[in-house]
Amino acid sequence: MKNKLKFLLIQARKLNDPMIKNELDCFKRILNLESENITNIDVTRKIITPQIIKKFDVVLVGGSGDYSIAKGGSFMKQTLDLMRLLHETSKPTFASCWGFQAMAKAMGSNVINDLKLAELGTIKLTLTKEGKKDPVFQCLSDSFFCQMGHEDIVITQPKNSIILAYSEKIKIEAFCFKEKPIYCTQFHPELRLEDLKNRMQAYPHYINKILGITMKEFIEKKCFEAKESENLLNQFIKTYF
Repeated sequence: MKNKLKFLLIQARKLNDPMIKNELDCFKRILNLESENITNIDVTRKIITPQIIKKFDVVLVGGSGDYSIAKGGSFMKQTLDLMRLLHETSKPTFASCWGFQAMAKAMGSNVINDLKLAELGTIKLTLTKEGKKDPVFQCLSDSFFCQMGHEDIVITQPKNSIILAYSEKIKIEAFCFKEKPIYCTQFHPELRLEDLKNRMQAYPHYINKILGITMKEFIEKKCFEAKESENLLNQFIKTYF
């Protein structure tokens, strides 16, 4: 079934960002997709119309190396309108990191940029009571590890959402919407340990900015396997298709 589905990956990355292809490849690998089953479009360079959305079965919204939902940008109106369209039409959607923040903002959350609350590396999360019962998140242990990298923070709950997981520092790390096939995670379920390391080699300034340590210290002390969270995207597809 999965190989018959058409996936759209919405990105927000600068034109020469090497993570454009890397992110696409990570989603392809974790979902075991062929190239013809997934298309990537960057929201900062192209208008994504409702007609485009209708061509796809599943929408993925990825991360962002240089753009901030909290700080905004010229493409922000299109981004938020697009998130609302996905919500209103109940389009099967999985949004991670920047996508998580974009959907939250579109649905009424307050999103701030705060280095004191920023998280980078392999982070431990805990499921809420609702998360433990959720058909997608029930594939995870009550506490699990995941790959993370963000300085924008969702600090208020999106309208009509269900909070699924939290961390020691942040109360909203994942949410879904009532009776809609839309899931959003601050973490990256598409990333393996090696992917996280590769991404930070592309954005090394974030390590010092957020953690104040060297690349060597980051790799040795802040990066671990997070196998459980790598199951999440496939569980999402299994649940709704």
